[in-house]
Amino acid sequence: MQIRTSTAGDWPEIFSFYQKIMDEGQTYAFPLNQALEEARPWWMEQPPGQTVVAVADKRIIGSAKMGPNKPGAGSHIATASFLVDPQARNRGVGRSLGQYVIDWARRENYHGIQFNAVVETNEPAVHLWQSLGFKILGTVPGSFNHPTKGLVGQHFMFLDLRPAPASSS
Repeated sequence: MQIRTSTAGDWPEIFSFYQKIMDEGQTYAFPLNQALEEARPWWMEQPPGQTVVAVADKRIIGSAKMGPNKPGAGSHIATASFLVDPQARNRGVGRSLGQYVIDWARRENYHGIQFNAVVETNEPAVHLWQSLGFKILGTVPGSFNHPTKGLVGQHFMFLDLRPAPASSS
């Protein structure tokens, strides 16, 4: 699997699984039933952020978008979002994209990565982010209307990228 910066020409292939995931309504509070061009700005990041794709066998099987969580005084903290084609799940695509984002944020000198809304019932994602070092700082109860489970919480997760303070010996 290769991870590379996306191009404008990648969007239709990303959209094929973006649309499936959004229409499932289980992980993102994005609008449903978006058309190709309507959805593009929801996923394709502009600088200083970027969107990347995971490619295997000449096919895009995942994507991540990343950038500053907030502008101005909050721009030293990154955020990111991830999509894995349902046909490519359980193959390490999410982990590879997650590690790519962590490495990117370190290279770009972010102090941490903040996920604002990880749906608590998305157990594979919660487990993955925790295995990569993210901590759940809190959960907003009933903040996500899951299509089959009703109102569920969303986790606020964080990974501190600042160097550990030197110990005094």
